[in-house]
Amino acid sequence: MAIQQPASRPANPRFSSGPCAKPPTFDLAKLAGAPLGRSHRAAVGKAKLKAAIEITRDILGIPADYKIGIVPASDTGAVEMALWNLLGARKVEMLAWESFGSGWVTDVVKQLKVDAEVKTADYGHIVDLASVDTDNDVVFTWNGTTSGVRVPNGDWIKSDRAGLTICDATSAAFAQDLPWDKLDVTTFSWQKVLGGEAAHGMIILSPRAVERLESYTPAWPLPKIFRLTKGGKLIEGIFEGATINTPSMLAVEDYLLALDWAQSVGGLKGLMARADANAKVVSDFCASHNWLTNLAVDPATQSNTSVCLQFTDDRIVDGGGIDKGSLAPRITDATAFAKGVAKRLEAAEVAYDIGSYRDAPAGLRIWCGGTVETSDLEALMPWLEWAFEAEMAGQ
Repeated sequence: MAIQQPASRPANPRFSSGPCAKPPTFDLAKLAGAPLGRSHRAAVGKAKLKAAIEITRDILGIPADYKIGIVPASDTGAVEMALWNLLGARKVEMLAWESFGSGWVTDVVKQLKVDAEVKTADYGHIVDLASVDTDNDVVFTWNGTTSGVRVPNGDWIKSDRAGLTICDATSAAFAQDLPWDKLDVTTFSWQKVLGGEAAHGMIILSPRAVERLESYTPAWPLPKIFRLTKGGKLIEGIFEGATINTPSMLAVEDYLLALDWAQSVGGLKGLMARADANAKVVSDFCASHNWLTNLAVDPATQSNTSVCLQFTDDRIVDGGGIDKGSLAPRITDATAFAKGVAKRLEAAEVAYDIGSYRDAPAGLRIWCGGTVETSDLEALMPWLEWAFEAEMAGQ
């Protein structure tokens, strides 16, 4: 007997973890004011870029003496820029508990060859933050996009630290309350929490980071696209809208539209409340279904944006065969099972792109950031059960 599909459907099936869902009020027609075909260095272009910087500052509560720059190559470009410009002045502690953090470890240890202590944790866990010495430079990801594990707070970072904290916050900015006094370099991309277009990143520098830039010259050459200083002084224009390379003014207009929407829902507090409500829908579903659980083991570290899930039914195991206790067949490939569930949901057009990241444990990853409507997640949950049961039955 065929398993019945749920009656209701999400109005928007876009639950990808990047690029993420556009704001609910998005309309292409609203981008008509973009200064297309105009130089980003013309007055109109400069004004748009400057507005993007200052509205970002206002919504996120970034201190007035912190520098905010728009840079190329998304969050990756922003992180790489920080690593290549700032590291090498003192010992570094590299913290990683998912694939992107591990990528930064590779860059620092194998490419820059900096003296670094590497601290890692398995997917679903986080490193022992109490063991981190912030008198060293520290590089870490605030919210692990591929593991759904986030830093619970900034209490482990000393206020009087001697080192710099370099934080990849791409899945946290606009959804979590970042402690700016504890962060010296913070990066994110437009494509995450506000659902902007890809390829543009943001780098935010504390006065301590600026001091390092102006007093330290790394041992390696810097590509033009990474350079933040000239003649030993910060290139101020980068932080006033004069970008290093040509930005897409259409993407800038889209980001401004997203920022305007963010203000309309209550700014950072409103965005956090929306993400928290979304993540709670998934958490409540897991609590009432014993075959699915949050990959993040500690509730204090569970993300409210990139919510990663794993199947826990004891029939889904690598190895297969027959469970002699129940004579129930075991599914031989947990990865294939998870992909099958995601494929069913996409074919039914109720959830796109929610398979776990390729390096992560088999499971699902559902974006719960503020641009997603809670009602869509509520409508999705019965479909998760349908897809699980259908895949388990082989229908």
